[in-house]
Amino acid sequence: MSFANSALAVGELLKHRRETVAVAESSTGGLISASLLSIPGASAYYAGGTVVYTRASRKIFLDLPVEELKKLKPMTEEMAMVFAESIRRTLDSTWGISELGAAGPTGTPYGYDAGTSVIAVSGPNPLSETVVTGDSDRGRNMLAFSEAAIALLQRAIEEAQ
Repeated sequence: MSFANSALAVGELLKHRRETVAVAESSTGGLISASLLSIPGASAYYAGGTVVYTRASRKIFLDLPVEELKKLKPMTEEMAMVFAESIRRTLDSTWGISELGAAGPTGTPYGYDAGTSVIAVSGPNPLSETVVTGDSDRGRNMLAFSEAAIALLQRAIEEAQ
C-alpha cells in the first residue's frame, strides 16, 4: 500500500469511527500532519498538530513538567509515548501520535545514528516502534519516518476494539 493510500485509509477509518487524531512530530517536520490533512474531509478527524523540534517548542506545545522529561531517556519509544499522550490530552483527541528522530545527515548527541526514529501512538490501542533506515539522507528519512508513522497509526486504529 502506498503512503497516500495509507493516509487515505487512516482518514476514512477516523471519519467512520468519528474519532480524532493529534500529532506531535519532530524530525518529520510536519509531513505526518500534511499527509493526514491531504485527505478531503480532514477537518472531521484532525484535531491539530505541532512540530516539536526544539526543547522550547516541546515546553510550550506539550505541557510536560520538566521533572517528567528529565526521567525519560532521549529518543526512546517511552519518550515518544509520553509525547503522544501529551498531545492527545492537550488537544482532547481520541488518538495521539508522536515521532522523534535523527533524519540526518548526522546522528544525535545521544548516540543514535542518522536514519533512526521512534514513533508512538496513544489512545485506545497504544503502539510504538523504532524505525532504522540505515540511510543518512535527510529527505528520504523524513519521508520514511512519516510513512512508518501513518502505517503504525493505521494498525493501531484497525486493531482497536
